[in-house]
Amino acid sequence: MQGDIVSGVLLPLILAFIMFSLGLGLTVRDFQRILEQPRALLVGAFCHFVLLPLVCYLMITAMGVTGAFAVGFMILAACPTGSTSNLLTYLARGDVALALSFTAVASVLTIFTLPVVVTWALAHFMAAERAVNVPVGLMMGQVALVLGLPVSLGMVARHRWTAWALRFEPRATRIATVLFVLIVVLAVVKNWGLLGDNFAKLAPLALVLNLTMLGVGFTVAWLARLSRSQSITLGIETAVQNAALALVIASTVLQDDAMAIPGALYGVLMYAGGLLFAFTMRRFMGAPAVAQPPH
Repeated sequence: MQGDIVSGVLLPLILAFIMFSLGLGLTVRDFQRILEQPRALLVGAFCHFVLLPLVCYLMITAMGVTGAFAVGFMILAACPTGSTSNLLTYLARGDVALALSFTAVASVLTIFTLPVVVTWALAHFMAAERAVNVPVGLMMGQVALVLGLPVSLGMVARHRWTAWALRFEPRATRIATVLFVLIVVLAVVKNWGLLGDNFAKLAPLALVLNLTMLGVGFTVAWLARLSRSQSITLGIETAVQNAALALVIASTVLQDDAMAIPGALYGVLMYAGGLLFAFTMRRFMGAPAVAQPPH
């Protein structure tokens, strides 16, 4: 996607609304709660910010993916957890409070971690093809603008106009879901030829990466002796990415069509893997002690 009205204006605005809808469901208590569970926070951060990019790199290397597509997958791996992880956690009978808290914290941490991963990926996969000029400051500003600011505004609205926020938040979540689908459809339509030529190679990688990280996140949390519901949650939090942000970074900041393809594919396929994981947990793991619906 080039710097047209879709990639330069529409995509960031849609992502901003998605994050605003997340903020409507958050309170300061959600940030405090995860600090009261430091082991869950540390395990989740390790899985999401260390293991996910590492496993992604190993997979794209093993499958021979290079250049812009490889960078696109690394951008995706560097993004925070997607807001729909909260719904999947509820369906899987995980710890919804932990999901909300970790999603919020991950969105803040990503402002600082994403530029590091993307800078490295560009230098590693693209240096041989072209001179790499990484707009680190622009990237950090863009991420803060479309993640941190809307979430903060949503939380302020929740605090000051609580009754309205509680009424509007479920509707905002549904609208955000529709808008996310719109983002993916726009990405696919604008890059249809590129996607068609590479679908057979990239789609299996996206699906396998998603399924692998669902299993890795769950297993690492289980080995760390977290509860069953927390382990389910961290499996989902590790694998369900904010693909909308990946599309914004690829199309708006880096302005590269090919880099947007992995995010678009993963944005669709992660729901197949996530729902499979959620209903498997419901059927074979039983109900945890506490399972409450998202705000």
